[in-house]
Amino acid sequence: MSKKALVFLADGFEEVEAVTPVDYLRRAGIVVTTASIGGSKTVTGAHGIQVIADSLITELPDGTVWDVLVCPGGMPGASNIAASASASALLKAQAAAGRWIGAICASPAVVLFPLGLLQDRRFTCYPGMEGRVNGACWLPDPVVTDGNIITSRGAGTAGLFARAIIGQVLSQEKAAAVAESVLLAT
Repeated sequence: MSKKALVFLADGFEEVEAVTPVDYLRRAGIVVTTASIGGSKTVTGAHGIQVIADSLITELPDGTVWDVLVCPGGMPGASNIAASASASALLKAQAAAGRWIGAICASPAVVLFPLGLLQDRRFTCYPGMEGRVNGACWLPDPVVTDGNIITSRGAGTAGLFARAIIGQVLSQEKAAAVAESVLLAT
């Protein structure tokens, strides 16, 4: 059975942090759905790049089991994800089920922390955002995995973030193969 990923898109998202995981996960054979948090499938990134989401978050089929949920960063994209009751509900259910959650840049601090998902965990995020988080241990690493949570620092670490997700959802061998195919520097 194919593995499934859901990537949240909200106006103001960091384009590299969304598109890189979508691309790499699809290369690995993971079925990726992008979901717009807003009322339109057309979502505008922090740098003016428009992306057409596969679905509105409100149109996702009930009961879908996602192997991983991915929260790109960017501002105000991360804040817009955090403000979405639908995204919050999906993230809390995913965490409760022990399934994978990935968050990069501002999203660990802005999206995951307020939901209590970083409590007593190691994490990373965009430098300076760690000050918003308490009750967790910030590390300066490009990617940090603790339990079912994968966090990363920013646009420059998006490839490593995607590789880490593939490694956990599929296998380290598949992650290495995708990394090699795109010439990902490690």
